[in-house]
Amino acid sequence: VCSFWRTYLGSSEEGRNSLRGDTVNLITQKCYFLAGEVLKSLNKFYKRKEIQRLGADNGLDARLFHQAFISFRKYIMESSSVSADLHIILNDICCDAGHVDDLFPFFLRHAKQIFPMLDCMDDLRKISDLRLPPNWYPEARAIQRKIIFHAGPTNSGKTYHAIQRFLSAKSGIYCGPLKLLAHEIFQKSNHANVPCDLVTGEERVYANEDARQATHIACTIEMCSTNTPYEVAVIDEIQMIRDPARGWAWTRALLGLCAEEIHVCGEAAAIELVTELMYTTGEEVEVRNYERLTPLTVLDYALESLDNLRPGDCIVCFSKNDIYSVSRQIEARGLECAVIYGSLPPGTKLEQAKKFNDPDDPCKILVATDAIGMGLNLCIKRIIFNSIIKPTINEKGEKEIDLITTSQALQISGRAGRYGSSFKQGEVTTMHRDDLAQLKEILSEPVRPVKAAGLHPTAEQIEMFAYHLPDATLSNLIDIFVSLSQVDGLYFVCNIDDFKFLADMIQHIPLNLRSRYVFCTAPLNRKEPFVCTTLLKFARQFSRNEPLTFDWLCRHTKWPLAPPKNIKELVHLEAVHDVFDLYLWLSYRFMDMFPDAVLVRDIQKKLDDIIQIGVCNITRLIRASQSTAASGSLKAYRSAARREDLKTHGRGSLADRLLREGLLTQEMLRQLESEWQVQHRNGRYGPSSKRDDQNSSKETGKKKK
Repeated sequence: VCSFWRTYLGSSEEGRNSLRGDTVNLITQKCYFLAGEVLKSLNKFYKRKEIQRLGADNGLDARLFHQAFISFRKYIMESSSVSADLHIILNDICCDAGHVDDLFPFFLRHAKQIFPMLDCMDDLRKISDLRLPPNWYPEARAIQRKIIFHAGPTNSGKTYHAIQRFLSAKSGIYCGPLKLLAHEIFQKSNHANVPCDLVTGEERVYANEDARQATHIACTIEMCSTNTPYEVAVIDEIQMIRDPARGWAWTRALLGLCAEEIHVCGEAAAIELVTELMYTTGEEVEVRNYERLTPLTVLDYALESLDNLRPGDCIVCFSKNDIYSVSRQIEARGLECAVIYGSLPPGTKLEQAKKFNDPDDPCKILVATDAIGMGLNLCIKRIIFNSIIKPTINEKGEKEIDLITTSQALQISGRAGRYGSSFKQGEVTTMHRDDLAQLKEILSEPVRPVKAAGLHPTAEQIEMFAYHLPDATLSNLIDIFVSLSQVDGLYFVCNIDDFKFLADMIQHIPLNLRSRYVFCTAPLNRKEPFVCTTLLKFARQFSRNEPLTFDWLCRHTKWPLAPPKNIKELVHLEAVHDVFDLYLWLSYRFMDMFPDAVLVRDIQKKLDDIIQIGVCNITRLIRASQSTAASGSLKAYRSAARREDLKTHGRGSLADRLLREGLLTQEMLRQLESEWQVQHRNGRYGPSSKRDDQNSSKETGKKKK
C-alpha cells in the first residue's frame, strides 16, 4: 500500500489516472473471486446433512429450509450492509480459517425473521396436532353410540332401511352430500307425517308454521350440528370421507354426531376404515350387507351410432362440450332429449328428470354428466358411456385426466334398472367399441378400499395461530398450519387450494379474522370469474359496514334477465344463479349485512325458470353459438386476408385488387373491358371528350353568371 501511494503521489496526472484504472480492475477481479468463494461456501452449507438436521430440529422442514436458504443467500450476495460478525465469519471461511457450519446461527436468525413462527414452534405444533380428532367432540364421547354400517351397491336398498329407522325414531338427523338428497328426505319425511326441517348452506325450511324446530332434520352434511342430541343419525355416501375437498365433513359427522344410533350408508370399501375409526372411540360397528335388487348386465356390444338409441337410454359424458355435441346430434335425428349436468340449478335438474321420467312426455333420451350418480331418481334402461376418461382433481389439487375408477363406474352404471321404475333390468355399454373391453375390466375389479378420512383446520385453530403470528396473512396461516400439522395414518388434511385462492383474493380488504375465514369457506367455483368478482364486492362492501341490499344485488346482476339466446348467455345465467346462492349462504352467517334473503330467493326461483327455458331449447342455443362463432371466425379471416393482400399486393392495379377482394369477377371485368373499347372507339373517353367536358363546364359557368 505504501509503495502504491509513493508511486501514485510522484506520478503525473496521466500516470495517476492509469494507476487508478489498474487498481479498480484489480479490486473488481478480487471482488468477483471473493463472491464466487462465498457462493461456493453457501452451497456447501446448504447441502450438509448435519445442517439440514439442525434446521429440522428448529422447525424448518425441507420446504421451509429451502425457502430460508434462498432468502439467506440473497441477503448475503446482494446486501450492501452485511453485519460485521457475519462478515468476519465469511472471511474466515474463504481463508480456510473457519467452517461452513459456523454460519448456522446467522442462518437461523435470518430464518426466524422471515418465518416468525419459529420462535413459538412448540405452541404451534400443539395447536396443529391432528392426531386425535375424536377428542374434539366431548359431547359425542360422553355417550355410548351404536354404529350400524349399511353396505351395498347402488340400488340395493341400503339407504331405504336406514331412512325407515330415521322415520320411526323420536328424533333424527339425515346428513347427505347434496341439496337434492336432503330435499328428497325432507319431502319423504313430511309426507309420512314426520315433521322434518330442511337445512342447507343457503336455505332453512321449517316444517312447523311457527318456525319452531322439528324433531327431525334433513341437511347437507356440512350443516349438521355436533351439539344437538338425537336418537338416530343417518350419514349417507360414507365413502366420500376420502374426498380431497369435502372429506372433512364426513369425518366430523362420523366422530362428532351426538346420536344413540349412527346409521352409515355407502360402499363396502369404507367398512374397514370406519371400523378402525370407531375402534379409536371405543365403539363397535355392526355391518349389514345388501345385494342389488335388480339385475345389471354389461352388454357385449357398443352403441357405435346414435341411430341405435332406444327409449330409456342415458348417454353419460364427462364434459359440457360433449353434452352440447351429443344433444345436438340426437335432436338432429328428430329425437327429444333431457339434459342434466352439475352446474345446473337443482330445480332445473329436477324438471329435466321429471320430463325424462314422464311416460307421456315424448322425451325418452337423457344426456348427462356423472351428476346423475346420486341425488336423482331416474327411469333409465341403459347407461351408455360416451367416454371412460374423466378429468379429476387429486389430493394435491392437481388436475389429472385418467380412466374412471371402479367406484365411479359402479355408481353411474347402477342408475340403470332402478328398483320400482318401469325397467326391471339395467344394461350398461359404451358409445365406442374400443372402450367396451376396458369398461368391463373396470367394472370387474374390486373397489379400492377407503384408506383415510379427511380433516380441515377449524376457525378456532386458525385464530389460535393468528394469536401467535399476528402479522401473517390468512393464506400464510393456513400454509403454516398444514406444514406443521401431524396426522396419523387414518387421516389426511384436505386440499385447501380453493380456501387459499379466496384468502389471497380478499387479503387487501380489511376484515376481522373470523369474518375473513367465513368468506373463504364460501362454496363457489373459482373458475367462474363473475362469481369470484361478486364475492370480492360482497367482502368490500361488508368491510365498510354497508348492508348488501336487494336493490344493490339487482344492479350488480342486471336483474331482470331475459331467456338466453346462446350457450354463452346460458352459462352466465348459471353463474348469476350461483351468485344468488352465495348471497343466501352469506345471509345465514351475517343476517344483518345480507338482509334480503327472502327477496333473493324469490328471484332465484324465477331465474331457475328462465334457465329451464334455455335448457329445453339447448340445441337451438348451440346452433346460435356455433353460427355466431362461425360468423366471427369468417369476419376475422376475411379481415386478416384483406390486410395480408393489401400488404402483399397493395401496389398492384385497381382491377387486380378488386378481383382479389371479391368485389369484381372475371366476367364483370370482361364486360367492363368490352364497354371501354366501344366507348373509346366512339371517342367518349378520348382527348376530345376532355375538351367537351371543359367546354361544357365553361358553358355551365356562363349560365351561373
